[in-house]
Amino acid sequence: MKKKTIFFKDLGVKEYKVTWIYQKKLHNTIINNKNNNNIIGYLLFVEYYNHIYTIGQNCKRYKHLLVSEYFLDQINAYLYKIDRGGDITYHGPGQLVVYPILDMNYFFLDIHKYIRYLEEVVIYFLYKYYKINGIRIKGKTGVWIINNKQLRKICSIGIKIKRWTTMHGLSLNVNPNLKYFDYIIPCGISDCKMTSMKKENISFKEVKYLLKQSFENIFNIECI
Repeated sequence: MKKKTIFFKDLGVKEYKVTWIYQKKLHNTIINNKNNNNIIGYLLFVEYYNHIYTIGQNCKRYKHLLVSEYFLDQINAYLYKIDRGGDITYHGPGQLVVYPILDMNYFFLDIHKYIRYLEEVVIYFLYKYYKINGIRIKGKTGVWIINNKQLRKICSIGIKIKRWTTMHGLSLNVNPNLKYFDYIIPCGISDCKMTSMKKENISFKEVKYLLKQSFENIFNIECI
C-alpha cells in the first residue's frame, strides 16, 4: 500500500499560546479546503520553555487543580482552558509534545481507533528503541509503565476532532521535573503517578527523530 504524505514541522521551543493559535490555523486550513485540498495533514513537534497546565472540556476549572492560581503565579506557571477532550495535564521543559493535525477521511473514521494508534506509536517507540515496556490500561487513555512494581504514566493523550480533522495530541515525558505533576490530579485520575525516560540519558534530537519514524510506521505515512 502506498504511503500517505504529510508535512512534518519541528517548531522547536515555543510559548504555548503561539502553538495553540498555529494549530488552529492549520486545522482550519484543512477543514475549509476539504473539497479541493489534497493536504492530508501535518505532524507538529514542540517543546515548551515555561510551565503550563491545560484543562480540557471534560474538567471543571478547579476540580483537579490542587493549588491556587496565586501559587501558579508564584512558580511562573500558566493555566489555559482549551478545546480538547480530557482533563487537566501539565506541559513544560523536558517534555516532547506532539500535535498530529490529520484529515481522518484519508485514514479511518473511528475516534477510539485513532487514540489507540497514538498509544501504539509511543508503545512501539519506547520498546523498539529503548526497550521500555509501555502498556495500555483498560478504561484509561495514555501509555503506562511498571516501575518498581508501581504503575506510572509516561505519556498523556488529549485530542479534538472536528469534521474528522484532528488537533491536539500527546505529551511524552522525556526528562521533565515531575514535581509539577504534584500540583494537579493528572488526567483526573486520583491514583495517577507520573514517570519519564530520564534514566535513559538521551537527547531530544534523538527522541524526535525516532518518534517521527514511529509515527511513520504505525500510521503508514511519510513525513516531508
